[in-house]
Amino acid sequence: MQRLSLPARALSRGIRHSSSGNGLPGNRLPKLRSLLRECKDDRVIRVMETHNGLTGLIAETATATRADGEVVEFDGFWSSSLTASAAHGKPDIETVDTTARLRLVEETLAVTTKPLIYDADTGGHAKVFAFTVQTLERLGASMAIIEDKTGLKQNSLFGTDRKQQLEDIPTFQGKIAAGQAAKRDADFMITARLEALIAGYGEAEALKRAEAFIEAGADSIMIHSKEKDPAEVLSFLDGYHKLPTTVPVVVVPTTYNVLTEKDLHEAGASICIYANQMLRAAYPSMVECVTSILEHGRSQEIDSKLLSVKEILVLIDEGAGKGKA
Repeated sequence: MQRLSLPARALSRGIRHSSSGNGLPGNRLPKLRSLLRECKDDRVIRVMETHNGLTGLIAETATATRADGEVVEFDGFWSSSLTASAAHGKPDIETVDTTARLRLVEETLAVTTKPLIYDADTGGHAKVFAFTVQTLERLGASMAIIEDKTGLKQNSLFGTDRKQQLEDIPTFQGKIAAGQAAKRDADFMITARLEALIAGYGEAEALKRAEAFIEAGADSIMIHSKEKDPAEVLSFLDGYHKLPTTVPVVVVPTTYNVLTEKDLHEAGASICIYANQMLRAAYPSMVECVTSILEHGRSQEIDSKLLSVKEILVLIDEGAGKGKA
């Protein structure tokens, strides 16, 4: 069986990325807004979940050649509440607090150069969210996404199997306004995440909230769905682009992954977040590894499926710390 190997680019020249600059906060923060302008007519911005420095290095250096010959890579990172919680072995109910979450953001930003989007859950109290915005700016993150729910956090992919309580519109508008007032860099973006489809309130409620949150100053909106059938997301996007005022749209096709990036772009989405795939990929591989070692009383049988020690040393030695060199 062939041994896993790192992308050649990672091994040959570390993590430098020609279009993202040196990774310093002032250089990195504006890049996402710039990409939105550059890619508007061509494609969605593709963003990969990361939950520590190593996953940041992997997402930074990954490339692939598609069937048509196009060489593609990820444009940025998503610091996910779900995967941050799972990496700590804790449930996704905000048990990992903002301070701990921001340390994970720092880990990723320290060794990479691309833009980062932060999953801020509900954002907490408006004054707390204002503090989070300013901290993210200092670190060089480009966007915070807050969801319009209240009460005990429940992961959205539970849908109506768990109580999903929407925040009232004026309160959430106030949170957006507080974040906008707190930010010191006009390029930092605050995104309103719409949970109406998740909570079972339907498209009309989602569209009403989209209008209200744009009016309150949201730089973009995110529409979320747990359905495998993409029909409700596509219907929302169609209705959304008929509104008198719109901003860029973020989508997270975790469940409705039948849609391609091209499909999403044609439907009017601007950013596509792959929100949890790296952590989900790691879990079965690690379980297979430890099971094999226990079964055979040695590691030889699993070795062919593992990254070599030399390759991991090279990745860390050539990559770590160079994002801000």
